[in-house]
Amino acid sequence: MSPESTSGERTERATPKKRRDARERGQVLKSTEINSAFCCAVIFSFMLLFKDTMVRQLNELTYYHLGDNLLYFAGLSLGPQEIQSIIISLMLPMALILLPILLTALLAGLLINVVQVGFLFTTKPLAPKLERISPLKGFKRIFSVKTLSELIKSLIKVICLGWLLYKNFQTLMYQFPGFTGANIGAAFLEILRLSFTLALKMTLVLGIIALFDYLFQWWSFEKELRMTKQEVKDEYKLTEGDPQIKGRIRAKQRQMSAQRMMQQVPTADVVITNPTHYAVALSYKQEVNEAPLVLAKGQDFLARKIKEIAAEHGIEMVENIELARSLYQFCEVGSEIPPEFYQAVADILVYVYGLKNKLPGGK
Repeated sequence: MSPESTSGERTERATPKKRRDARERGQVLKSTEINSAFCCAVIFSFMLLFKDTMVRQLNELTYYHLGDNLLYFAGLSLGPQEIQSIIISLMLPMALILLPILLTALLAGLLINVVQVGFLFTTKPLAPKLERISPLKGFKRIFSVKTLSELIKSLIKVICLGWLLYKNFQTLMYQFPGFTGANIGAAFLEILRLSFTLALKMTLVLGIIALFDYLFQWWSFEKELRMTKQEVKDEYKLTEGDPQIKGRIRAKQRQMSAQRMMQQVPTADVVITNPTHYAVALSYKQEVNEAPLVLAKGQDFLARKIKEIAAEHGIEMVENIELARSLYQFCEVGSEIPPEFYQAVADILVYVYGLKNKLPGGK
């Protein structure tokens, strides 16, 4: 297969920038089954723990509003106004009984969303898109792999939960006749306990389905975020800069650095050569520097330029193959030479200063 035919394939993992952009658009890894299973588990556990209190409150509410008071109103010809008054008086106490359940459900929903997605607020998913009203796009969404997977998941949920309900009701059918002669309150509490226990079992099944759904959503999310090799290259150019432009900038910087370096060569005391491959220009001012200073260094072409400038300005050039190579390798331009080179360089400077004193007009 030719490279052109594979250039559009999404084979590369999403970059951090691609993930950040997707998050800003509201495209995040999230499983609704995890939310449903967690909320059901929290709500049914809460109701199972506080069922006695809830039943007592409902009992008191029912007795107060539908007991002797209702008989009293009935003896006074119960009319629409009286019925409305009873309903209104029932609504607030009933709301207070249901409020803890609703608050628990709200907090559970917020908590599981924060755990899955984190803190995220964006309005981009609400932006109008023409493709949402396109019949062709809608047809593709109906018969897409995602829709098919959701259908299969729903069928699995119905089958698993239906089988669980059927098996449990088979067992419970033998217990229900025993409630016939039992105390109504005790029987009601026991039925509630059995109902909540069954609900928690169903929640456990939902949790197992949610685990597999999360793994599928993770695979689908990663696949959707994958990038082509060209997209990775384009993103690198946008974030890091075009390599060709950066290369030209580095070349220009090297050129400017070499020019500044060459301007320092005429002030050197000596140039140590290799003799052709390396050249290092040194300067030593006792009142300024603690050790000889590297003014310029170069290899091949730069070495020839350093020697040409040194020859033009009468700078002494001393050939020392090992020292020139070592100074070039271990010393930076503008820095003093390391202590291990003090003796070798000092001998050369003494020799150079001796030559200058012998020359006519030497200092």
